[in-house]
Amino acid sequence: MADFQTIARQFVEFYYNTFDSDRNKLSALYRDNSMLTFETDAKLGTKNILDKLTGLPFNSVKHQVATLDAQPSNESGGILVMVTGALLVDEEQRPMNYTQIFQLLPDGTGSFFVFNDIFKLIYG
Repeated sequence: MADFQTIARQFVEFYYNTFDSDRNKLSALYRDNSMLTFETDAKLGTKNILDKLTGLPFNSVKHQVATLDAQPSNESGGILVMVTGALLVDEEQRPMNYTQIFQLLPDGTGSFFVFNDIFKLIYG
């Protein structure tokens, strides 16, 4: 099995490529017990999370990852991932800085799902 750093890198690449191309396809990464906090808005469950992500007020987005840090998070194989970066939405020329933290848990099939997802824009 791949090490946690490799899994984290592969996950982050897949997540942001999918987010930037078709947010509807992110549903496969969440479960009914998953939680997203987007800025201050907390959502529980795949449907509520997907509704939040697909309802964001922009048509196009491009994430640019600056840093990615990962650690094993529990004895059952979980991985904690922290990402910082910048994103451009629609026709905006100035990127917005963000940080996002994922808690990935194994799903029993050799894959991982997002148990926790916290996203914050960084202002200033």
